[in-house]
Parts: sequence; structure tokens; C-alpha cells
Amino acid sequence: MHLGGVQEIQVDVRIIAATNIDLRQAVRDGKFREDLYYRLNVITIDLPPLRARREDIPALVQHFLERYAKENDLPPRKLSADAMRALLDYDWPGNVRELENCIERGVVLSSGPIIGSDLLPGHITGRSFQDALLVHNPNASLFDILEDIERRIIIEKLERCNWNQTDAAEQFRIPLSTLNQKIKRLNIEIRKRGRE
Repeated sequence: MHLGGVQEIQVDVRIIAATNIDLRQAVRDGKFREDLYYRLNVITIDLPPLRARREDIPALVQHFLERYAKENDLPPRKLSADAMRALLDYDWPGNVRELENCIERGVVLSSGPIIGSDLLPGHITGRSFQDALLVHNPNASLFDILEDIERRIIIEKLERCNWNQTDAAEQFRIPLSTLNQKIKRLNIEIRKRGRE
């Protein structure tokens, strides 16, 4: 029934809910409603953490590469062998969501068809940001390095602000016009807002 309505509408839905906590224990501890638990708990699928099923990583990477290349109107992207090795060696405390964010970041930052380990976060590769830049381009000038750092910082802030430029400018404590000039100068493609 619509809010404020008087007529019932027939619907057929299925709910898939996910959690990383033990709901039975949460019910026993009084932290989760028992009636809701029994309403949701029809079929339970226990999925191990990503670090326990590393064989899934290549297929997930391929899916996210295709998704974010399409979403950003870019040609298909691939991971280099060293980038894939870094992903397979990492423990993924944030599970699939962390992997997804990592691949999205690589796609957005990439300027060509191959995403190397230099475009992965340093905590995954074990390299500092500057090391990654110099490995990618050992002849990079200071200006090239600073421009790349500025570009990555702006993209990261925009991602955190759901690509809302006004919010990002406020958080950077700069005028919106300054941020827009930097976005244009650094050739940052603005993504549509609203994606989860």
C-alpha cells in the first residue's frame, strides 16, 4: 500500500541481504531483531572472504574492468601481469568491494589500454606513490610527478564526494572555479553522480 494510500498493490519480490556479522549471535545478544532474522533467513549462503578464494580474483577483475571502462566511455582495459600478481598477493580486508574500488580507480586513472601496478594503491603493491610514478616513468620531471599527484588527489576526492564538484571544492577549501580549472587542465573526466 502506498504511503497515504488506501488500495493494496500486489507485488512479488525477493530480498537478498548480506552481512559480515554472525546474525544468530547478534539475535542472542539482542543486537538484531529476532523476527526480522527469521523473516530474512530462508536460504543462507556462507561466502568465504576474498583472501580465501583468490581463484575468483581474475574473473572479478575482468568484470570490473569491463564495467568501469563502459561506464566511463573508455576502450577496454587490461591489467598488466605485475598488477594482477599484486592483486593475487594482497589479503583484501575489504573483500570484493575493496577490489572493485581498486579496479575502478585504475580504470579512471589509466591513460592507455594497460593498467600497470603503478595505478594500484600503494598499500596493495607495497610501493610508495612516488616509487610507483618513477617505475612508470623513470624520466618524469618534477612537474610531471606533481601534476600526476594532483590529478590523483582530485580524482580521489571527487570519488569520495560522489563526483559532486561543489562538495569537493568545499572540502579542498578552494573556490569551485579553481577546482573546475584544475579538472579541465588535468583532463579529468567527470563521472555521473548517483552510482552506489
